[in-house]
Amino acid sequence: MSAIVKHVTIVGLGLIGGSVGMAIRRRRLAGDVVGFSRNPATARRAKTLGAIDRGAATIREAVREAELVVLAAPADCIVELGREAASCMRPGGVLTDVGSTKAQIVRRLEAALRANTVSFVGGHPLAGSEQRGIDAARAELFDGSTCLLTKTARTSARALAIVRRFWRSLGCRVVTMTPPRHDALLAATSHLPHLLAWSLVSSLPRDAHDAAPPSLLDMTRIADSDPELWDDIVLSNRRALLAAVDRFEGELRRLRSLIARGRSAALRRRLAIARARRHALDTR
Repeated sequence: MSAIVKHVTIVGLGLIGGSVGMAIRRRRLAGDVVGFSRNPATARRAKTLGAIDRGAATIREAVREAELVVLAAPADCIVELGREAASCMRPGGVLTDVGSTKAQIVRRLEAALRANTVSFVGGHPLAGSEQRGIDAARAELFDGSTCLLTKTARTSARALAIVRRFWRSLGCRVVTMTPPRHDALLAATSHLPHLLAWSLVSSLPRDAHDAAPPSLLDMTRIADSDPELWDDIVLSNRRALLAAVDRFEGELRRLRSLIARGRSAALRRRLAIARARRHALDTR
């Protein structure tokens, strides 16, 4: 596959950033992949694993030749790193991210780049696992996944086209939407399920391991996600997440009422509706 750009920089070399680098190099989408991590040992490990061609000691060094910079740091670091990177990038460069929330990040970075020649496109690949770190990275992580890109009135059409092509070349289906729509959807489809998994595990009897079926383990797998990563995601999207929690609590109360009143037929209908909606998730 032909290269999209000559120079790509990845800021943050954990699971997502490392996988981005591995996928770029496997598909030969860039001539040079530079990585930056605040921990030099992580950058060395990323090079050993084939995620980057070389590491950089500073943000300035990492991005000075970059045509595309991917911010793959935790959500609470993205704006700060984005501002720093943009101040050192060449005119016409494109900046994107992989943050799990978008409205706050996009608003703050667009404001910071108002007088800058660097363009920003918010991004969020829906891929990953409960694992973290460069050693969990893999080149095929994005194969067949979806990447959500955000568009506002200030989004450059050229930059959006570059970032869209980039993620498609990594194997993603790309969907574009506004930042608020992204946050509302992810609150319901990702952030709420994590809360439910943590709540369910916390509510289990202490001897639950004696009678834990595979279905429970499947449903609560994401409860093993890193709290240091997820507390910021949850709080930065609190408005949309609280609305999703309210909708879920309403549905749970309806089911509880049907169970309490022994309404078998009504309960069966409600479960059938839920089953049909679950099947619909598999067809897109």
